[in-house]
Amino acid sequence: MTENEITYEIRGAIYNVYKNLGPGLLESVYEEAMVYELQKRGLKVERQKEVPIVYDGHVLQTGMRLDLLVEGKVIVELKSVQEMRAVFWKQTLTYLRLLKLRVGVLVNFNVDNILDDAIFRIANQL
Repeated sequence: MTENEITYEIRGAIYNVYKNLGPGLLESVYEEAMVYELQKRGLKVERQKEVPIVYDGHVLQTGMRLDLLVEGKVIVELKSVQEMRAVFWKQTLTYLRLLKLRVGVLVNFNVDNILDDAIFRIANQL
């Protein structure tokens, strides 16, 4: 599957999870539901994938983990926050750069309407 096809399925999964659970739950609840929804769609999902950080040829033991990696190609970062902050975009873009991936999806489930500025596609300019 291409990144575009994967992100299409991710968006559909986000809509279904939001429709069934609504806003205001912990990120871990949305993560569990998203894994189920994506796997139900036949997609391979890695949860809490470690992001290796190499500095000066040395692998740092940071424990950095991204929320979901779908089909080994698209990062999904889940939030359930009152306000989206610039650091969330920067973090997702940094994960993309470190893993040499092109596309990520950042979503905030703590909104009144998931269709209104809650799902963001982030592209890494490789």
